[in-house]
Amino acid sequence: PESLAGVLSSGVQDTVSDPRLKVSYEPNYIPVAPPKMPPLPPEQLVAVLQTSIKLDILEGNIGYLRIDHILGEEVAEKIGPLLLDLVWNKILPTSALIFDLRYTSSGDISGIPYIVSYFTEAEPLIHIDSVYDRPSNTTTKLFSMSTLLGQRYGTTKSLIILTSK
Repeated sequence: PESLAGVLSSGVQDTVSDPRLKVSYEPNYIPVAPPKMPPLPPEQLVAVLQTSIKLDILEGNIGYLRIDHILGEEVAEKIGPLLLDLVWNKILPTSALIFDLRYTSSGDISGIPYIVSYFTEAEPLIHIDSVYDRPSNTTTKLFSMSTLLGQRYGTTKSLIILTSK
């Protein structure tokens, strides 16, 4: 294993021209799991929601939605009606949307299908991505969802997604 790691290190270093990169063999490696967020009471969930989502209606009936933290499936299911009232029902009637993901630095991957699905048709389902988790040797396939709480934004309105400066 150490010899293979040395050969891989040399190949990677040559390929990307960076002698600092190194492949190592660590037989007793235990990955660090990110801490799970403890269950929060509804009033704290509202506070998290208000600090991680920014909403504005701009001139010309253009919506602006900024998400700093992607909520996971579990949290989304708990506060779904609240999300509809505080955020989505205000964005839905706009004629176009600027969706700002430039500051999205954290979140739960299980929330991505919810976000994507609000901007796609119910059918056919769309394969969003496949995510491989090495420690568990599993691949999670993310698909759009056919049923959602509330209405979809649709595919006929303009949608601008900001991902970088």
